Amino acid sequence: MNADLHCHSTASDGLLKPDELAERARNRGIDLLALTDHDGVSALAAMRVAAESRGIGFVDGVEISACWGAIGIHVLGLGIDPQHAGLVAGLQGIRDSRAGRARAMGESLAKAGIDGALEGAMAYAGNPSLLSRTHFARFLVQAGHANDVKNVFQRYLVEGKPGYVEHQWARLEDAVNWIRDSGGQAVVAHPGRYGLTEAEMREFLGTFKDLGGAGIEVVSGAHTPDQNGDFAVWARQFGFLGSRGSDFHGPGESKVDLGKVMALPAGIEPVWNVLMEKAADRVPHPPHSATVLA
Repeated sequence: MNADLHCHSTASDGLLKPDELAERARNRGIDLLALTDHDGVSALAAMRVAAESRGIGFVDGVEISACWGAIGIHVLGLGIDPQHAGLVAGLQGIRDSRAGRARAMGESLAKAGIDGALEGAMAYAGNPSLLSRTHFARFLVQAGHANDVKNVFQRYLVEGKPGYVEHQWARLEDAVNWIRDSGGQAVVAHPGRYGLTEAEMREFLGTFKDLGGAGIEVVSGAHTPDQNGDFAVWARQFGFLGSRGSDFHGPGESKVDLGKVMALPAGIEPVWNVLMEKAADRVPHPPHSATVLA
């Protein structure tokens, strides 16, 4: 199965609208797609219609910004109920905090001699509660302060550089609980991005498992092939389900296109097996007809 369970639309920091994403997914042979916008679920209904009208299976998802201690971690919620009250309230709290962080980022860049960054980022986001580093990065490229988005994150918006603002997101425990309470599977997004030592990774994954985490994104567009292999080992050690996702944001920006990441390594149970089983259980079955023996 060509499953891609991590991508973004214009409802967060992606470049494509749901219909455009679905068309791209069909053209790339995707069988099962999850939309995982940052801290929001507003595009899921439109994305489901767009995907299913093209014969693509669809999974309701979200990518939640969380903290494990002082370390920022992204947690995917796959197979969630987008209308679950606890999840909706939790995500709203995170989005509300984004606006304050964005103002501080704009002030930091202004001190470095880059004026108008907040307004420039807003032109890409359209909503203060959606503002992310990616929107600032696009402005910095457009304003000539960097060659491309990758170059931005070498010079700005990261720790020790102009525009970086430390921020406390949701607690890891809360993010996992919101996902589980809404009927979803909690999965660590792109675990290779966090720069954890082997000992830290072991501690983190143990904590995540104890909290009720279900899986890790073994194969990610943010990983090297070696990292995909490493996280297959971690998944086997902890008994995690494995997920696969491109983390696609848009043409020309993303390292990997939709559906073009490596296959999930052998010996890893795919998270989509569980997702499809749960989806099948929600479909009402016709009552059994009585058989009359004469």
